[in-house]
Amino acid sequence: MGVKRLIADDAGFEQAFDAFIAQDRKGGADVAAVVSDVIKAVRADGLTAVKTYTQKFDGFELSDDNVAVSAKEIDRAEAVCNADELAALDFAAVRIRSYHQKQMPRDERYTDDMGVTLGWRWTCVDAAGLYAPGGRAAYPSSVLMNAIPAKVAGVGRLAMATPTPKGEMNPLVLAAAKRAGIDEIYRIGGAQAIAALAFGAGPIAPVDVIVGPGNTYVAEAKRQVFGYVGIDSVAGPSEILVLADGKNDPAWIAADLLSQAEHDPSSQSVLITDDEGFADKVSAAVDAQLAASPRRGIAEAAWNNNSAIIVVASLEDAPSLVDRIAPEHLELAVDDPEAMLAKVRHAGAIFLGRHTPEAVGDYVAGPDHVLPTAQAARYASGLSVMDFMKRTSIIGCDEAALAKIGPAAATLANAEGLPSHARSVRVRLKT
Repeated sequence: MGVKRLIADDAGFEQAFDAFIAQDRKGGADVAAVVSDVIKAVRADGLTAVKTYTQKFDGFELSDDNVAVSAKEIDRAEAVCNADELAALDFAAVRIRSYHQKQMPRDERYTDDMGVTLGWRWTCVDAAGLYAPGGRAAYPSSVLMNAIPAKVAGVGRLAMATPTPKGEMNPLVLAAAKRAGIDEIYRIGGAQAIAALAFGAGPIAPVDVIVGPGNTYVAEAKRQVFGYVGIDSVAGPSEILVLADGKNDPAWIAADLLSQAEHDPSSQSVLITDDEGFADKVSAAVDAQLAASPRRGIAEAAWNNNSAIIVVASLEDAPSLVDRIAPEHLELAVDDPEAMLAKVRHAGAIFLGRHTPEAVGDYVAGPDHVLPTAQAARYASGLSVMDFMKRTSIIGCDEAALAKIGPAAATLANAEGLPSHARSVRVRLKT
């Protein structure tokens, strides 16, 4: 079958390109009804419903005594972890924390020329919930990326839910949770975990914001509880777009493309280049690396079914295509990545130059790897401390200030047919 090849100069390119970016990669049956039933059950029956679904989906018998992971269990898990892996977690945690500390917003207070005190203040949410996958993929790095911004923001209570198929947990996930300062860990997954975090269940108190990746059921559950709680996003399959000239090593670019393809069969990898011969070499390198990959089945499905190589006449034509794709990850493997950066508007994270593979962003660069997918980079940003904070406006008038701005407020209130609004201003005016 092979990867899709699109040539920008071909007569049918626009139609083919539109069809490519419009394809639905979510796959699977409609899960909305199933998730709705789970949420209703958890809201009605609390931990009893969570226990039922945990037995059904994870093959694990949940009880009042084992729903929470104890500090001793976390310490035992850490003790069996590889020392080099723990050191890498520590290294990553320091860099992630340092980056997010620089994102903290500032309060503002001033008095305008009419004497009105104005401003805003930022405060964090009281409690946040983190979902950490534990099925096909357990990612300690995602625990750090989701939890550390919350703690930097000042969140006092951070609860993590993670599925334990057959009762098994990933020790490195628990070690990451300890380093990130997570306060509570629960052995639950799926839509029932999202419902428990949103509405409470047994010892699990409700939270204000829920973040973290998950499967289709988890994503749909986050969509359905939004409004009761805040969420980071409804994440779709992973994506990477590599913009590369012919001066790159084809094997490097192939590895970058497969770094996202190996996540899931629904992932997407795109190469845009102005060198068709280089495109051929990258395609051949991908095939060679797939043949040796232990995740070949996953990556090959993503590469052949969802991905593309796009050949343009000039790289100057590429930014408009990049913006239409609005990828989760964008690599600029060109001579002058800064110049190309200035021309691109829509991407979740941008990696500059030939020596900045996307994978460093997944682990140790510092910026968050929770990023908008499915063209959401047109309007959304990656996870940050701001996802755990809210801005409150501040307004203050003395008698003189109200005399200056109040009459206009009363006039507008009357115009909108709201006389009590107008009266609440006018009763304070001397005239």
